[in-house]
Amino acid sequence: MNFLPRRARGVLAVALCSLVLSACGGSDGTDGTRGGYISGDGSYVVVDAPDRKDAPDLEGEDLEGEPLSLEQFAGQVVVVNVWGSWCPPCRAEEPVLSAVARELADNDVQFVGIATRDVAGARAFERSREVPYPSFADDAGTYAVQFADSLPTMATPTTWIIDADGKVAVRYLGPFTSESTLRGLIEDVQGSRS
Repeated sequence: MNFLPRRARGVLAVALCSLVLSACGGSDGTDGTRGGYISGDGSYVVVDAPDRKDAPDLEGEDLEGEPLSLEQFAGQVVVVNVWGSWCPPCRAEEPVLSAVARELADNDVQFVGIATRDVAGARAFERSREVPYPSFADDAGTYAVQFADSLPTMATPTTWIIDADGKVAVRYLGPFTSESTLRGLIEDVQGSRS
């Protein structure tokens, strides 16, 4: 996408943002969507270490209004998950993400969410579930589109795994239903360096 003029990249980013924000909503299921939402199918891309691109420098506030930046976690593997409290597959995958986040907390692995749309609902969801990691408050939907230069999202939820060198190593489309799958992808990234 670097071959596009800056203005065209901005227009493309807004279009991707609209796609991401609409991914879980508003369908009756007759057009191939599942249960009224569009979600990824569990497919993933793993990028070889020499071919990885820099992760975006996400910076803003968490759901409690506190400063949050990916830079805080430099040198760690970072798992970034786009989710919404309004999104059924996002709610379903939360126990998997939280369990692995707790398990790997002392292994230089940090989880970070990107809560899209309803920030108040996301805050209540995180509190009620005792989610053990922070989420960016992203009512405007601007954080996920910043991955467009590396591995853009096409569904909610989407999860990226960023290696300890700050490079995007994995993109997973859809909800994680298995702790072992998520753990395995993280361990693969930990074992590779760019």
